Amino acid sequence: MIVQLETLLDSPASECIAAVMTPALLQHVASPWLSFERVADSEWPARWEPGPFPVRMKLFGWLPLGVQTIDISVPVVGRGTFRVRDNGHSALIERWDHLVSIEAVGSGTRYTDRVDIRAGWRTPFVWLFARGFYAHRQRRWRRLAASGDLAGFA
Repeated sequence: MIVQLETLLDSPASECIAAVMTPALLQHVASPWLSFERVADSEWPARWEPGPFPVRMKLFGWLPLGVQTIDISVPVVGRGTFRVRDNGHSALIERWDHLVSIEAVGSGTRYTDRVDIRAGWRTPFVWLFARGFYAHRQRRWRRLAASGDLAGFA
């Protein structure tokens, strides 16, 4: 099942691209719905690099959801659009293929989340969660962009 949501951000696309490539922004926009901690005993990288990145997830900061693999890639697309993909998975969710698209629109940015979910019999429930979660994330993105605080993540 697919969830796709789009919003307009009052920030330049270059600022949005720089911010989306940081684990710190993920932690911020996911909070308080989801929190992530490293599986490995090491620091979070300053920027996402291509490849798998296992994390422990908690729902609302206290309910363990197990280990999720965030698997980052940066697909090459046409001029004017940037995409970053997390082809994630876990023991509970066979596929969490999340594609973020960022496109300049005037002085602002069109930001799109598209996630393809496969979780067996749990798929409709995970889809409902994802719908609410991505709406929450986009609200957090809009607040950061409107306040000028998005640049702090770049």
